[in-house]
Amino acid sequence: MLKGIPNIISPELLKILDEMGHGDEIVIGDGNFPAASNAQRLIRCDGHNVPELLDAILKLMPLDTYVDSPVMLMQTTKDDPTPTIWAEYQEIVDKHNGATEMSQIERFAFYDRAKTAYAIIATSEKALYANVILKKGVVVE
Repeated sequence: MLKGIPNIISPELLKILDEMGHGDEIVIGDGNFPAASNAQRLIRCDGHNVPELLDAILKLMPLDTYVDSPVMLMQTTKDDPTPTIWAEYQEIVDKHNGATEMSQIERFAFYDRAKTAYAIIATSEKALYANVILKKGVVVE
């Protein structure tokens, strides 16, 4: 057991976050995301939702400040409404990183990008379009 590590961060996820370097990306997928078929490295966080994992991860991992948008969301399709969970994501990101741009990526482009991510986290999140990609920044502390 360690001090200062959120309980929701499993040893496997902690190892992955530590292994990642500047510019590496990690996907947090909702319950509908095809995580297993797209992941180079799959971390299962069954029973957990994206906001709580996002908050815990950003307590440990800085976002990349050298890109316009270190947080990428899966763009909605057709006439689907903007997911309300995105506002929660923005609050969490801004709390840990200051005002941060979140961009949107077309659905199939998001899947393609996820395939190249360092790892994918599978969650039990039920909200639609709740998938997010995080680009790791430089640890300066």
